[in-house]
Amino acid sequence: MTLDSPLKVVFEGDSLEVISSFPKDVKENIGGDLDRVQNGERPLDSGSLTNVLPKVFYLRDDDKDFWYRMPYIKLDDVIYVLDCFKKKTNEIAQKDINTARLRLIALKQRLAEQKKKAKRGSK
Repeated sequence: MTLDSPLKVVFEGDSLEVISSFPKDVKENIGGDLDRVQNGERPLDSGSLTNVLPKVFYLRDDDKDFWYRMPYIKLDDVIYVLDCFKKKTNEIAQKDINTARLRLIALKQRLAEQKKKAKRGSK
């Protein structure tokens, strides 16, 4: 399934700055997968954090030194990039899970507040 127009992408916190520091080929690979997700296609390399963060998935790539991850969630036809990080082990560090969790909580609160304001404004 492909979409008529790509979904909007919003980078939360410092995630855009962090991914900008990734090696060029990693940025290209993760960026290509992000394009696929935006267009309703399956990414080539992804995983799930749904066991600790419901509905949160991540795009991934690696090189000889690190494994790179970009957790995201799709809400209301927008892709929110919650975090970007690199790691050296198979495990995702608790601090990276916590960062994504806190940004997701703040995002949901912000969206709920926007909906409240929109509802009040339409009365």
